[in-house]
Amino acid sequence: MDLELTGKTVLVLASSQGIGEGTARVFAREGANVVMFGRSEEKLAKARQQILESGTGRAEYFVGDILKPEDITELVAYTVKQFGPPFALFNNTGGPPPGGFSAFDDAAWQSAYELTLLSYIRTIRAVIPHMVSAGGGRVVNVASSSTKAAIDNLILSNVFRTSLLGLTKSLTAEFGPQGILFNILSPGKISTERIQITDGKKAEKLGIKKEVLQELNCREIPLGRYGTVDEFGRMAAFLCSPTNTYISGQNVVVDGGYSKVY
Repeated sequence: MDLELTGKTVLVLASSQGIGEGTARVFAREGANVVMFGRSEEKLAKARQQILESGTGRAEYFVGDILKPEDITELVAYTVKQFGPPFALFNNTGGPPPGGFSAFDDAAWQSAYELTLLSYIRTIRAVIPHMVSAGGGRVVNVASSSTKAAIDNLILSNVFRTSLLGLTKSLTAEFGPQGILFNILSPGKISTERIQITDGKKAEKLGIKKEVLQELNCREIPLGRYGTVDEFGRMAAFLCSPTNTYISGQNVVVDGGYSKVY
């Protein structure tokens, strides 16, 4: 299927590695003009070079901190200058640290809020005027499978990722008449550097090897394995594409069938 992304400008946040990088590759493969964003220039430059060497799409990057409002403003201005107004925004951040309720003070809660919710709000605020002027656009907010069922020892993520449901539903209602579609993508166990770290910490706490823990996890996933960033990115590309004309306000869980709730 042609997703009709050729020549479309797509902004991909937290794209120096993991889900963001993999999704940027998919967008580029579909012919989009991709702007990547993250804090590591070395990683962003490497990711851009690999995209260019693949011979599909165009890619640039902007180095900045998603926690700084001025960096978000400059990112969007840079995107418009390079490729024109963004048609799609892939809103993505790293997750807050693991831990239970007693592990975090006010500063930790504030930091998690700014990282996983306020940064999304700021970026959407920056791109919305361009999408309204263009007569439409697409926004995908990356959350977590914890939006379906809370995950043990991830209280910060459980609270603020779930907040994206209210944000996305509200924006869907407000900006749907102007042709802007909003959705959530909630990853389950996607094989990334972060999941390797969290699995390692959990395995250490349980006193077992990481490989053993991951084998046990795979037994709980109907497809019997962790997902790939490419699989996740393909769903993101569809939801962010012109071919998606009627899916909005939804929370799409990409977890290999793990979630048991409706």
